[in-house]
Amino acid sequence: MSLPAFAELLERLVFTPGRNAKLALLGQWFAQQPDPDRGIGLAALTGELTFTAAKPAMIRELVASRTDPELWRLSYDYVGDLAETVALIWQPRAGVNAPPPTLAEVVEALETTPKAEIPALIAGWLDTLDAGARLALIKLVTGGLRVGVSARLARVALAEWSSQAVEEIEEVWHGVAQPYTPLFRWLEGQGAPPDPRDAPIFRPLMLAHPLEEADLAALRPGEWRAEWKWDGIRVQLTAGPGGKRLFSRGGEDISAAFPEIIAAMDFHAVLDGELLVARDGAVAPFADLQQRLNRKTVTAKMQRDHPAVVRLYDQLFEAQEDLRALPFDARRARLEAWHARTAPPRMDLSALVPFDSIDTLAGIRDGARAASIEGLMLKRADAPYVAGRVKGLWWKWKRDPLTVDAVLMYAQRGHGKRSSFYSDYTFGVWREDGELVPIGKAYSGYTDEELGWLDRWIRNNTINRFGPVREVERGIVFEVAFDAAQLSSRHKSGVALRFPRIARIRRDKPVEEADNLATVMALVENRPAAD
Repeated sequence: MSLPAFAELLERLVFTPGRNAKLALLGQWFAQQPDPDRGIGLAALTGELTFTAAKPAMIRELVASRTDPELWRLSYDYVGDLAETVALIWQPRAGVNAPPPTLAEVVEALETTPKAEIPALIAGWLDTLDAGARLALIKLVTGGLRVGVSARLARVALAEWSSQAVEEIEEVWHGVAQPYTPLFRWLEGQGAPPDPRDAPIFRPLMLAHPLEEADLAALRPGEWRAEWKWDGIRVQLTAGPGGKRLFSRGGEDISAAFPEIIAAMDFHAVLDGELLVARDGAVAPFADLQQRLNRKTVTAKMQRDHPAVVRLYDQLFEAQEDLRALPFDARRARLEAWHARTAPPRMDLSALVPFDSIDTLAGIRDGARAASIEGLMLKRADAPYVAGRVKGLWWKWKRDPLTVDAVLMYAQRGHGKRSSFYSDYTFGVWREDGELVPIGKAYSGYTDEELGWLDRWIRNNTINRFGPVREVERGIVFEVAFDAAQLSSRHKSGVALRFPRIARIRRDKPVEEADNLATVMALVENRPAAD
C-alpha cells in the first residue's frame, strides 16, 4: 500500500462519523490491500506502531529549515495542528520525481536508518508526496492519527470482514505481532488460528454499565454481589511459563512502570484487579498513582515514595484452566482459595460489601465519598466473565459528582476535528489575596453550539499568548463537575480536580462570584490533619 492510499483511508475515516460506515471502510481496506502493508496500517490505526527516532520537535526543526520562521509561526498558530501545518506549508525541492514509499518501506527505513540521517530521509519523502500524503506520513511517524478508530473497533471490523467471531479474534490479538500476517492468513481461511501458547497475552476485560434509577428498582438483592469501586486504574495481571505482563484496561503493556508488581507475579494465572498506590494499608489519592503512570522506567525512590499494590477482583485463568464461563460466585471462591494458597506480595482481595436491601446498599454508597472511594460495583452472582460491556451483568454505581464555579483562564486548540477550535480550557478559582489560580483543565461537557460560541469569545478576548496557549480576559464562569479534589504540588493552587468536565456555562454569573480556593480545599479527600 502506498502512502497516498493510506492517506485516502485516513481522510475518509476522519470525515465518516458513523460507526457502521467506518467498519465498512476498514473491511474494504482489509480486503484490497496486500501484506504486510495492511497489517502495518492496522497497527498504526490501533496505536501499536511506534517510532523512537521521529519526534515532533525534529519535524518542527525540519520544516523550519525550509520555511520563513514568521510564516511558520503564523501558519502554525492559525492551523493549530503540527502535521496539518507542515503538510500545507512544505515546499518540495524542484526536480524530485521518486515514487511515493509504501508503508512497509517507511517502517523498514525508519528502523534501519541511523538517527542522524532520519531528517533527510523524511524530507525526501515529503518532497515526493502531495499535501494529503504528507499529512498521513507525519501523523504516522509521530503517532498522532486520531481518526476515530479504536483497537476494539478495528477488531470488530476484522470480524465483520472475515465472518469470524470478534471474541475469537480478541483471544489471539495480543499474541500476534504486527504486521499480523498469521492473523490475516487465518481470517482469510488460509491457515490455523494463531496459537499464543503460554505467552503472557491480554484477555479482553469485562466492563460495567452505569446504574440508572430504572435499573436499580429492578434489582433483587439476593442475586447480586457488591464491591467497592476503587479509585485507581483497572489492570490485568498475566503470568506463566511464557513470561509476566501487567496490562491496562485497553491492553497497553505497563509492566515497565511497575517492576515491583512484575516481581511479585511468581504464579501461573490471569487476574483482574485495580492498581493503586497504598501506604500502610491505606489507599492513596489517585494523584499519587499518576506519578507512576506513563513511565518507561521508574526509580527506586519512586517505588518507595509511591508504592504500588493491586486489589484483586476476579480470576480468569488458573494455570491453563479457563474460568471465565463459571458464574461470579464460583470464580470468587476460586480466587479466594488461590490467594490464600499463593499469598502473592503486593496483592490483596477487594472485599465483598454485604447488604440485605437496596436501601441498605444506597446508604453504603452514600458513604463512599467520606471513605474516599468512587462508589460501588454490582455483579450478578451467576454472571460469567464476558468480554466487553454486556448490559445487565455488571453495574457501576458511582457517587454523585461535586461541582464548583470556576473562571476560564487559558484556552488551547484541540486535536483531530477540534484542531481549529479552542476547545481545551484551563480554569481557576480565587485566592484570598484576589489572585486567580488554576485548579484543572477540561475539554468535554459542552455542545457543538457552545464550542462555537466559546471559540469566538476566546479569539475576541485574548490578552496574551504562550505558544499555542491563549490567556483570556476574566469573563467566563464554568460550572465544573468533578469526581474528587486532591492535593497537587503541580498546580499553583495546591489542588487538582479528578475527571473535571464542563457541566454548564454560567453566563448569568459575574466572575467575581466564582468560588474561592478555600471552598475547593474543603472538598479535598485524605487531607493531612496539619492542613
